[in-house]
Amino acid sequence: MTPEMEIAVQVAQINADAMKDIAMAIAAGVGVLGPAIGIGLVVAKALEGMARNPEASGKIQSVMMLGIAFVEALGIFALVIAFLIKFA
Repeated sequence: MTPEMEIAVQVAQINADAMKDIAMAIAAGVGVLGPAIGIGLVVAKALEGMARNPEASGKIQSVMMLGIAFVEALGIFALVIAFLIKFA
């Protein structure tokens, strides 16, 4: 292999690694943006419901925590996919 070909292979490898880094950043950023907005909406609506009906605050809070857990799971899945993009 000539020195020029070796340099071309190294540059291609660097570009592939850079593209993996960019893809990971996009996957993680977009993948966590949705759950962040979702958690904000869930908490806002739960607080609104508790303010309107204080007697039901215990039930609303328990359902809110369950909803937050499900939404947070989506964010964790997005991070797992981002790491798979980076290291696979």
